[in-house]
Amino acid sequence: MIHRVELGVLRVDAALRSVPVLTVRQLTSSLRSLAVALSAGLACIPIAHAAEGAGSPRDAAAFVFSVPRSAAAVAADCAAMLADLRRVQARLAQGSEPPTVALLAEFDAMTRREEDTLGPLGLLAAVSPRKAIRDAADACEREHDAFVARFLQDAPIHARLQQVNPADDIDRRYLREVLDDFEDAGVALPVDRQQRVRGLREDITGLTQRFERRLREDRTRLSFTAAELDGVPGDVWRHAPRDAQGRFRLDLAQATVFPLLDNATRAATRERMWRAFMSQGGPENIQTLAALARARRELAQQFGFESYADFVLRRRMVRSESQAQSFLVTVKDAVRQRELSDLAELRAEKARHLHQSIDDTVIQRWDVAFYSERLRRARYAVDQEQFRAYLPPEASLRLAFALAARLLGVSVEPLAQRQALWHRDARGYSVTDTRTKALLGTLFVDLYPRADKFNHAAVWSFRNASTLAARRPAAALVVNFNRQGLTLDELETLLHEFGHALHSLLSNTRYAAQGGTNVPLDFVEAPSQMLEDWAYDPQVLALMAPLCRSCPVLSAERLARALAARDFGKGIQFSRQHLYARYDLALHGRDSTEPLALWTRMEADTPLGSVSGTRFPAGFEHIASGYAAGYYGYLWSLVIAEDLRTAFAADRLDVQVGRRYRETVLEQGGQVAPEELLRRFLGRDTDSRAFFESLGK
Repeated sequence: MIHRVELGVLRVDAALRSVPVLTVRQLTSSLRSLAVALSAGLACIPIAHAAEGAGSPRDAAAFVFSVPRSAAAVAADCAAMLADLRRVQARLAQGSEPPTVALLAEFDAMTRREEDTLGPLGLLAAVSPRKAIRDAADACEREHDAFVARFLQDAPIHARLQQVNPADDIDRRYLREVLDDFEDAGVALPVDRQQRVRGLREDITGLTQRFERRLREDRTRLSFTAAELDGVPGDVWRHAPRDAQGRFRLDLAQATVFPLLDNATRAATRERMWRAFMSQGGPENIQTLAALARARRELAQQFGFESYADFVLRRRMVRSESQAQSFLVTVKDAVRQRELSDLAELRAEKARHLHQSIDDTVIQRWDVAFYSERLRRARYAVDQEQFRAYLPPEASLRLAFALAARLLGVSVEPLAQRQALWHRDARGYSVTDTRTKALLGTLFVDLYPRADKFNHAAVWSFRNASTLAARRPAAALVVNFNRQGLTLDELETLLHEFGHALHSLLSNTRYAAQGGTNVPLDFVEAPSQMLEDWAYDPQVLALMAPLCRSCPVLSAERLARALAARDFGKGIQFSRQHLYARYDLALHGRDSTEPLALWTRMEADTPLGSVSGTRFPAGFEHIASGYAAGYYGYLWSLVIAEDLRTAFAADRLDVQVGRRYRETVLEQGGQVAPEELLRRFLGRDTDSRAFFESLGK
C-alpha cells in the first residue's frame, strides 16, 4: 500500500495496506506471526476447503469466495481452525523421530490452514457492510494472536526446528525466518517474561483494532452551501445528502476530500475540510497511539533492545534504526532547497490570485494543494479533473489488465459469479498464463466508496502460492474511486495497487509463507511503486483505445505535460514524506514521548509550521498497525523502484524485460533475498542514482 504524500495531505493510496498484507504474513505465515498485531480482523471461513491436503484439486481451481452469513458462523469456523492448529501443535511437540525438512512442509501446511480461514475475513473486516461480521473478524484475530504467541514459545517444537538440515537455499531461508519468529516471540526468555510478551502482544492487537475501527466507522460530515463549494467538481457534492438547512453534507472519503482541497476557491472551505481530515480519530486515537508506543517499547525492552525500531529493523533490509536515520538524512539534504523553492512559487501564485503583495501573503497548509493545481493549470495546461472523461473506472481497470497481458504475459478475465460477493460492486477475476492457459490466481476488485468500507486504497494478499500443495494465490484490490472517472493521479494509484496484486498472483513459491508480498517491509512497495510511471506512457495509454471506443484519446503531448505537472512540488511532497518517516521512527525510538506533542514539535520545525487544533497522528493508520517503525520504507522502496525502472527505460512495454522481471522478481516472492532478486534482474547491485536523479526533474 503506498502512502503517497502530496502537498501537505497524507494521501494513502495505500497499496498493500500495510496492515492486512502483513497480517497475512505475520499472523498466518506459519507462525511468522509475532503479531505485530495488525488489524485485518482475520477470521475464519473455510473458502474452497476447510483443511487441505497436498495437491488438493481445489487448489488448482479459481478461488471461491464464500461470505459468512452471521457472526456465529464466523466464530464457529474460527473455533474449528484453532482446534486444528492445537492438534498439530500437540503432535509436533511430541514428535520422536529426528526432524527432517519435512517439518518445514508441516509448518507451511499450518500456514495454508490459517490462510484458508483467516485470510478472507481479514478482507471482510475492512469491506463488509455488516458490522457484526467485522467485529467477529476482529475477535478471531485476537484469539489467533493468543494461539500464535503461545505456539512460538513452545520450546520442544523450537528445539526440533533447530535440528532440521535444510536441503537448499530456499529451505535455509524459510527455516531461518521461522526460527527468527520463535526468537522474537520469546521462546528463550524466562517464563515470567514470556507471559509479559504474550500480554503485550494481545494489548497491541486490541489497541490497533480500536484505532482502525474509529477511522473505518467515522461518521464525520461537514455541511456546505453551494456557494461555499465554488470550484469543486459537481459530481463530488451535488448528489450528497443535505441537512435541515439544505446544505450539502460531505464525508471525509478521499474521493471527496482531495477534489475539494484541489479546487475549492474559498479558503474557508478548504480550511474546514483540511482541519477535519487532519483530525480524524480524535483524542481517543491519540491516547491509543500513545498506549501502542508504550507497549511496543516495553516489548522491545523484554528482549534487551532500547527501542521498538531497533527490535524490528534488524530483520529488514535497512538492518537498524541508525541506518534508517542515515538514509533519511540523505533524502532531506537532497530536497531541502527544492521544498523552499516550491513554497516560494506557491506564495507568489497566491499573491497574484488575491491581488496582494507577496509580503502580505502567507501559504497555509490548506492552500498547498489548491495553489499547486492552479500553477499546474497555468504552466502546463493540466487539470486533473478533466482526465475523468478519458479514464472511466471500469475501462481503467481493463487497461491495467491489458498492461499485464502485454508486459507480463498474463490474462485477467471475469469470473462467473453465482452469488454476490461481500457487496454488489465487488467482482472476481481469474488470472492465467497467456501462453499455457494455466491458472495463476484469483483477483477480487472493489472499486467504489461506501459507508464503513476501508476508505483508502490497498491490496489484501490473503492467500499465497505453494508449489508443495499446487496452491494458487488469491488477492483483493480495494480502492475508492469516483464513478465518473479517474484522474491521472488516481490511475497511478490503480497501477500501484495492481502492482501489489501482480506480486501476489504471479508468485510461484515453494512455501506459502514466502509467497507474494511476504517480503521485507522495506522492499514490499518497490514493485508497485515502479508501475506508477506507466500511467504517463503513451504506449500504455494507447492500450485503452480498443477497451473504450467512446473514450477520447490522451495525446502523447498532453501526457508529457501531465508528467511535467506531476513533478512540480516534489520538494514539498518528499519533505512531507520525510517528516512522516522521521516521526514514526521518533515515536518508536528510545525516548518515550506523547504522540501529539512530538508531532507538533516536529511539524513546527518545517517551513509551513504546525496548525494548532489538528491531530494528524490520530489518523496515521499505517504506524498504528503494520508500518510501525517502518514508514521510512516508502522512501527506501522508491529508491529501489526508480532503479527497477531503468531496465524499462527504452520501452515500458518491452516483453523480454517484462518476462525477466516476472520470473526473477515477482515469481520469487520472499524465498530469495531482495538484494539477490535485484542483482539477478538488473545484472548488478542496486544503487540510488536513479532516485536522486528523479528528484532533480
